[in-house]
Amino acid sequence: MFELCFTRRYSMSHRLYNIKQGKCYVPHGHNEYVKVHLVATGDDRLDGVSNMSNQFETLKKTWHGWIDNFVDHTMQLSDQDPLLSYFKENEPENLPRLMITPGDPTTEVLAACFFSKINAFLKADDINMKCVRVDVEETPTNTVVFHGDPDQAISFGDYDGPDVPWWQRADMSINDL
Repeated sequence: MFELCFTRRYSMSHRLYNIKQGKCYVPHGHNEYVKVHLVATGDDRLDGVSNMSNQFETLKKTWHGWIDNFVDHTMQLSDQDPLLSYFKENEPENLPRLMITPGDPTTEVLAACFFSKINAFLKADDINMKCVRVDVEETPTNTVVFHGDPDQAISFGDYDGPDVPWWQRADMSINDL
């Protein structure tokens, strides 16, 4: 079995609203790397001609477009953060640049959301591969690795968005505002 991996860098800011005594309560930023690990969902036998399970360009096109144009330079906030009200009232033009997570936007929840999002893209693009692991490097010394079922990992809490949240949809969304 072949596992194809690719990495993308993006910049972001966030704050962990529910940890009021910690340093991460104050908005701050990171330059992060996300690495996805893909495997074939069907026969991955090489054909003896092109000898590729899939072209990297095809696999990366939608994912890199989403990371580069929608995730990069976002502000990541909890769906409970009062800063959301500020943006809605004072800076509605910046709402598309807010990535909203159920609860605090930790690296753990981002890894699970990214895992779900890339699988939605692969399915919508009719690519016979699936993501089996996502690594999010928050700093050179802190990385979260996610594999498993993101629906089991992400707690929806008081989620009041559409039936299918942004991380499960094969669109370019990063929030449900």
